[in-house]
Amino acid sequence: MKLFVNSIPVRIQKLSKSVNISNYDVIVNGGNKNIYVGMLLGDVLINDASIAQIDRMFKLMRRKRLQKLRSITITVDDRESARHFVKNRFRIIKASGGVVSKEDMILMIYRFNKWDLPKGKLEKDETSEEGAKREVEEECNIKVSMQGKICSTWHSYSLNGKNILKKTAWYAMSCDDDREMKPQIAEDIQEVKWKNQKALKEALFNTYPSIKYVIKRYQSNNKATTKSDKEENP
Repeated sequence: MKLFVNSIPVRIQKLSKSVNISNYDVIVNGGNKNIYVGMLLGDVLINDASIAQIDRMFKLMRRKRLQKLRSITITVDDRESARHFVKNRFRIIKASGGVVSKEDMILMIYRFNKWDLPKGKLEKDETSEEGAKREVEEECNIKVSMQGKICSTWHSYSLNGKNILKKTAWYAMSCDDDREMKPQIAEDIQEVKWKNQKALKEALFNTYPSIKYVIKRYQSNNKATTKSDKEENP
């Protein structure tokens, strides 16, 4: 489960999965040990975490501005129980978005002084694929074809005193028609631009960690597909 709490990446994974402890600045062992703000620095590993520790960590992340925290990895003995616990602490909202390609370029939007990917909440009785296509076409005024799912991200934030957990399903898409491409001003989008590889790298310096994660997964999938094609067609 890849979760972003106030834009800080949080990964919950099975305890048995191999973990390289040299990748972490702070390691907290599981059990009853309490978690304090002073522990949440750099890249943090909470190893064999208890439900109480997970609950405490989320409370701190929602209440405090943890500017020195880069990421948190949580290993648990029962991953499904941990996922269920986390989901029950939030109101779930479903959304979808897309990574649209054209030749070697990726389409990005500029909103709230950040480069982003087009996305939005699902409408009633709408599938995630339908919502992704609709949102991309509405926000960018283009026509696209669906290619396949990239990944899902979970993003936590507070709204009117309520804790919200937004699940966003991300899909790869190809552009069919961008002749009338323009930003959807009603959604506060200032620009819509195609980014070549050089421009994309620059844009990723001014985006959200969740968007970096989606782009990385998209590029990884593309590399795997390209390698497979070469093996089948030497």
